[in-house]
Parts: sequence; structure tokens; C-alpha cells
Amino acid sequence: MDPVTAYLAGLETPLREIGEKLRTIIDVALPEATAAMWHGHPVWGLGDRPGQTPICLVKAYPSQLTFGLWQGQDVVDDTGRLAPGARRMASVKLRAVDDIDPELFTGWLRQAYGLADR
Repeated sequence: MDPVTAYLAGLETPLREIGEKLRTIIDVALPEATAAMWHGHPVWGLGDRPGQTPICLVKAYPSQLTFGLWQGQDVVDDTGRLAPGARRMASVKLRAVDDIDPELFTGWLRQAYGLADR
């Protein structure tokens, strides 16, 4: 089992379900990206090293899963769901599978891919 799959499998429900749904969306939206563990949580990016050109991350907390985009503050988000973070990052906190809108998240991911520093 690869490390990202192991990380997601080790989460309690509903966080595991949220993570698995996110992974499917990320893998479809970013076929060019590589998933790896970086600083203890899954990161998807470009290049052959974790964090070389990161695009997004999934990080578990006791009551939520955070989905973050490295260039998230530059992503157009008419919903206002992406909260700004450090540097140019932005993220959304997820507590249930229904918090994920596949079309919205796919749009965010494709924008973030286009903004990635290559």
C-alpha cells in the first residue's frame, strides 16, 4: 500500500470518506501530478520530489480534513469558501463528504495547476 493510501485508510470515518473522495477528484483533475507524503500529510505536485512544485494538500485534524491549494489565493472562488492562509495558500475545512462539490473542487485544482511555478 502506498503511503498516501495508508494515510487515508488510517483516518476515522467520516474523515476517511472525505479523504478518499478528495483523492479521486484530485487524481482525475491533476493526472500530471504525483501524490506523496510531505511533512506528514498527502501532497500532490509536479516533479519527482515531494514539495518540488506543490499544488494541493490534504491534512487531517481531529474533527475536520483540510484541503489546501498552494496558489489558492490566486484561484477565482466566487463561493468564498477558500480561506486565505500563509503566503499564497488558501484552504477549505471539510467535516462531511457532502462538503465536497466535485465540479467546484475540480475547477479550483485546474486553476491551481495553471498557476503552479514550474
